[in-house]
Amino acid sequence: MSNFMSNTNQNPNKSIEVNQPPTDSVSSLNFSPKSNLLVATSWDNQVRCWEVARDGANVATMPKASIAHDHPVLCSAWKDDGTTVFSGGCDKQVKMWPLLSGGQPITVAMHDAPIKDIAWIPEMNLLATGSWDRTIRYWDTRQSNPVHTQQLPERCYAMTVKHPLMVVATADRNLIVYNLQNPQVEFKRIVSPLKYQTRCLAAFPDQQGFLVGSIEGRVGVHHLDDSQQAKNFTFKCHREGNEIYSVNSLNFHPVHHTFATAGSDGAFNFWDKDSKQRLKAMLRCSQPVPCSSFNNDGSLYAYAVCYDWSKGAENHNPATAKTNIFLHLPQESEVKGKPRIGATGRR
Repeated sequence: MSNFMSNTNQNPNKSIEVNQPPTDSVSSLNFSPKSNLLVATSWDNQVRCWEVARDGANVATMPKASIAHDHPVLCSAWKDDGTTVFSGGCDKQVKMWPLLSGGQPITVAMHDAPIKDIAWIPEMNLLATGSWDRTIRYWDTRQSNPVHTQQLPERCYAMTVKHPLMVVATADRNLIVYNLQNPQVEFKRIVSPLKYQTRCLAAFPDQQGFLVGSIEGRVGVHHLDDSQQAKNFTFKCHREGNEIYSVNSLNFHPVHHTFATAGSDGAFNFWDKDSKQRLKAMLRCSQPVPCSSFNNDGSLYAYAVCYDWSKGAENHNPATAKTNIFLHLPQESEVKGKPRIGATGRR
């Protein structure tokens, strides 16, 4: 750990700093699907939004608005039209915030335990919420009761949706796949290809499979079709010598369909699953990267740098634990896939 802690640079990649970041660790980052509005949820019970203005290489960030929950906020999602933000967390409720109209947030979903992940499903006009109460609940935001409650085998740790595909990761390394055209029936239940606890998921843009990241510095690439199983593989990342760090975040690039991983080693990397290679490794920041998000055209990549609590309260030093949100401007060479060197015509 020594060389990690001796790196005191929060921003070795010279990224753009977001103004007025949260006062505690960031739990989720999400760009609007329609504009460069960035939302962050935090352990300081707040949901904040910034407007990101870009003129070539010049990027400015302006705090736009914020709302409060009663307890730490763990997750966020945007409505597909970019007008509304949903946020959920330790107060066991989801708030719907009509951000663009300047309206007040209202509670639209409730669980019996903290809510770990949420997703807006435009094709169904429903909100899906996953909780540590071992359920997924689907909500029509105009009604106070869930449209459907789906029992899970364990607590929900992560969820990803690319209609009609939804994958839910729970404790005990369960990965449950749903076809949202028939959401009340499990499509498939898979034991994670990774040996340790699941931390994050990302559905392939073509809905043919998903990525899974674990606390043990490893990512699995999994295809759903049985005939494609030969294409499945896992790879190591976010490791330094014998030190192994959690993979905290997985994001597909919206244009090139390559992907980014972010980890507790303080690094984020860009990868191409089809040619099985790393496109770019960024320098490690002095604290973990717990979450990240591409904007809608992939020209901005937001990432938080802050303590992630993975080593408990005894390793948290409030005096040095600064929270930052940074914006990286991906170059095409970092995020555009390329054939593997020495590859024949076969992929």
